[in-house]
Amino acid sequence: MSTNKNTLESKNTMNATDLQQSVSAFLYREAECVDERRWDDWLALFDAQAEYWIPSWDSEYELVSNPQSEVSLMYYPSRAGLEDRVFRLRTGRSAASTPLPRTCHTVSNVRPVLQADGSCSVKANFLTHLFRNDATQLFYGHYEYLLTPHEGSWLIRKKKVIVLNDLIDTVLDIYSV
Repeated sequence: MSTNKNTLESKNTMNATDLQQSVSAFLYREAECVDERRWDDWLALFDAQAEYWIPSWDSEYELVSNPQSEVSLMYYPSRAGLEDRVFRLRTGRSAASTPLPRTCHTVSNVRPVLQADGSCSVKANFLTHLFRNDATQLFYGHYEYLLTPHEGSWLIRKKKVIVLNDLIDTVLDIYSV
């Protein structure tokens, strides 16, 4: 599916169908990059100042609200943290991620909302199957994104991952969600 560059960069001409297709294709591409371990392609989807946050649950129904002062499952205030994480995965400096599991990410129920400034807030659901050491594991939950237009597509400015099955009996990493 090809997207016209001018369509994405002109918020006034973006119709709901074009927006849905464009954003869905972008999120599917992100999932594919992780599943195929194309880390450079995955990192290129993030703005240099992108925030990546997996909050923890404060209670049964409340997430923590401040990654600076409360415990999170993962928090990187910029893409540099993700780059470091990828470096550790590539070099084997993450003992908990050796061997790296095979993954299959499913992204569904993509709900984009175009903002007045041309950015796009997005909510979506995810399901990730992992296979490692003869065992299968599953993570599922919700994504919340802030995307900004970039060269006919999008860049991730913020990504918040809400993990619903947070009783985790193994390591949780960027490839897990």
